[in-house]
Amino acid sequence: MSPSVGRYAFALAPLAAAALWGGMYVVSKWGFELIPPVTLGFLRVAVGAGALWLVVAGRGGPAPSREEWRPFIALGGWVTLTVATQFVGTELTNASQGSLLTVLTPVFTVLLGAAVLGERVTATKAGGMAAAGVGTAVVIAGQYELGSIAAGNALGVALLLAGSATWAGYTVWGVPAVRRHGALRAATYSSLASVPMLGALAAAELWYLGLSPAEIPATAESVAAVLYLGVASTAAAWYLWYKGLEYVPAGTVAVFFFAQPAVGAALGAALLGEALGSGYLLGGALMTVGIWAVSRERAGAPDETPDAAAE
Repeated sequence: MSPSVGRYAFALAPLAAAALWGGMYVVSKWGFELIPPVTLGFLRVAVGAGALWLVVAGRGGPAPSREEWRPFIALGGWVTLTVATQFVGTELTNASQGSLLTVLTPVFTVLLGAAVLGERVTATKAGGMAAAGVGTAVVIAGQYELGSIAAGNALGVALLLAGSATWAGYTVWGVPAVRRHGALRAATYSSLASVPMLGALAAAELWYLGLSPAEIPATAESVAAVLYLGVASTAAAWYLWYKGLEYVPAGTVAVFFFAQPAVGAALGAALLGEALGSGYLLGGALMTVGIWAVSRERAGAPDETPDAAAE
């Protein structure tokens, strides 16, 4: 594979991540019936971090030094905030609110990328983001009753907004780690760093609810939910998301997030027999145009990263 073809292929990795996240909210809601939200988030990240570590350990190479752990711990803090706010917010809101508020992540990422990394917000990028955002709104409006979007828990909405902002932080502040260590190691060690943080929050949640770990049901459904969230939505998706950052700016990677609700709706139609909304095709077309326009902007991507060739 030529370097240019490989670069474009890896730049599309975040789209695959969005596809894996498409079913995450359905699985999360299902899992909440069996496992409290923060505890489910902890199990998700613990499984995902373990899966990533097995890959890194199998490939060999030195462990991070004490100095190198510092940015990974900071990224682990972003992970902890994202998972905790996202899962509790998802439990407190409905599917329409979750889908709509989550797609604010690209907006936060573009703004942070410009403020922190000095990435340019060109007219093409702004126009593409706007088209993709409108397309996403059309898809969501076609899938849900507009009244259901306005209904729900105000605290849950605030937490989902916070989750969107903190994932943008994980994306933008992860760029230096990705460019230095490669996507696989950056995703692995930031996930590992978050495990004890989320573990402490999960222990506090169980104490507050008066539950012991032994009371968490180990049913086929709960195990399946944790495995999907851990292996697919965490290990694979976080690696693919960071893989895109090896080749394109954070604001460019962010636009692929708009595809998540469309993928979720398509999966619901294919696997659950749910009807697609009347605006799905129109919204999907607008989203595709916007993503295509932004993905063509490759300014600011490095020619080569330390682990890119190896991964």
